[in-house]
Amino acid sequence: MENFQEKLARFMRGRYGQDQLYYALIALAFVLLFINLFVRSPFLELLLWAVIILTLYRAFSRNISRRSMENQKFLKIWNPVQAQGSLMVRRLRDVKTHRYRRCPHCHKMLRLPRRQGTHSVTCPVCRKEFKLHIPW
Repeated sequence: MENFQEKLARFMRGRYGQDQLYYALIALAFVLLFINLFVRSPFLELLLWAVIILTLYRAFSRNISRRSMENQKFLKIWNPVQAQGSLMVRRLRDVKTHRYRRCPHCHKMLRLPRRQGTHSVTCPVCRKEFKLHIPW
């Protein structure tokens, strides 16, 4: 008799499984569940069940190309949001030692040491030199 893992592996063969959108939907379901603990809204509970059913439908789907396209559309929206969030975290972490400024030519974000005054900076991406004033 086969064990459970082998049966599950055989069942999942040819199915889409988990991706970044799957994990985002699971996180959304937990957030809705947490909010529903305090609010107790039937609409919120219905929305929670819809998110869970959609997540399971996507994971067990055999239409891999469509699920992959859905994930790509999600990532096209999510990646800039995640990049902006990680930049904000880095800026807060480095507030005492570094300053973040944009290159006026290529608009790349530069991490510069915190030294007061006017400095001549060379962008590592476009190799253009420009003057920069760091007030404090």
